[in-house]
Amino acid sequence: MNAYEVMDTLSQYGELLEIQDLEKRKDYFRYEMMEPFKQMWNLINVPIKAKQQNGYDVIMASKMLGFADVSDDENIREGLSILRENNSYAVAENALKNCIAKANNAGLKINADEIKFGLYISDPEKLKLQKGYTGFGGIPGFITVNIYPNDYNLPKIPAVIAHEFNHNIRFSYFDWDHGNVTVGDYLVIEGLAESFAKELYGTEQIGPWVTNMDKEELKYSIDVIGESLDIKGFAVGYKTVQSFMEKDNKTIYEATLASTDEIINGSELFS
Repeated sequence: MNAYEVMDTLSQYGELLEIQDLEKRKDYFRYEMMEPFKQMWNLINVPIKAKQQNGYDVIMASKMLGFADVSDDENIREGLSILRENNSYAVAENALKNCIAKANNAGLKINADEIKFGLYISDPEKLKLQKGYTGFGGIPGFITVNIYPNDYNLPKIPAVIAHEFNHNIRFSYFDWDHGNVTVGDYLVIEGLAESFAKELYGTEQIGPWVTNMDKEELKYSIDVIGESLDIKGFAVGYKTVQSFMEKDNKTIYEATLASTDEIINGSELFS
């Protein structure tokens, strides 16, 4: 059973908004809000504070990942207010507990003493294509979700947590060289994560990255991607994983422990 900690970002953002000086506000974000995730940032080569003025660090990296700029009072206030009204922190914690319970029942472990989870406000413009929400779960023991809450994405909070939680499981069993991952690997990683979200929360809660593609586009994508499964890059694999599970009669928990080749070959989509 993994222990977990849900960051009280509701209070943290409240304190952040009270700081008028921008540099002090940035430091609060760095040293208070991001401190629990320091090890995660280190592993992806993001310093908490850059050595030179305005250099690459957690402030810049978080903006690139779609977090709201720390100076964006309006979006932060509005986002927080909606999250509070919708009891989103309790929803998130329940989803995390559910994921842990389901993984435990299936005998799957995350390679970390504790799972740290943070729910952050995103920049709605930056995450327009993702309908205002996204997450990161590529390092076991850490899950972040950033969201600019709206009617579309609020109900999907549990599913995006499940998606990122599945990444935590997958990366606990398979070693990755992040600079050397093939299209096939990515396809399987993402397909497993969406399939796990579907298993726990239903097809209607999975992300726009799966549901926005019609049959023609999907067939074309499979043909194109099939030509380049070994090329380093990125692709979508929900259909591949679902097809593998169906043909080999595997549960999502069994599929999470299968290799990239086993899933791709077993799906028969690319043969």
